[in-house]
Amino acid sequence: MNDPTTPVIRITSRSHFSAAHRLHAEGRDEAWNRETFGKCNNPHGHGHTYELEVTVEGPIAPETGWVMDFKDLKQIVAERIVKQCDCRNLNSDVPFLAGIVPTAENLAVRFWEQLEGAIPGARLVRVALHETEQNQAIYTGGR
Repeated sequence: MNDPTTPVIRITSRSHFSAAHRLHAEGRDEAWNRETFGKCNNPHGHGHTYELEVTVEGPIAPETGWVMDFKDLKQIVAERIVKQCDCRNLNSDVPFLAGIVPTAENLAVRFWEQLEGAIPGARLVRVALHETEQNQAIYTGGR
């Protein structure tokens, strides 16, 4: 059991990747999709340079002075998300995104699912996906 006097700290790692997507609900007709998603429903898609922030928490290890090595967190995010999404079409090229409309909200949830339980010694607490400088989706688990 953790020592209650050991501080629990949150650390965040940032990654970037570029990808294309099209917002389109397969179960709806073209007119509905155009009206609902506007320019984001372009049949040829459009792209973003996404910024992904992943935050974990845990006790500070007395031997190292850290929750975990930032390098290790960045590597996990790279393997589970960035390498699979970078320079890809999120609608068709990424198996773990199959069947969803790739909105920032849906992506944040799916990224959480890819990371949950995969970070040794720390607990995932937040996934923030910046689609643009002004727009982001944040997921903290749960439903």
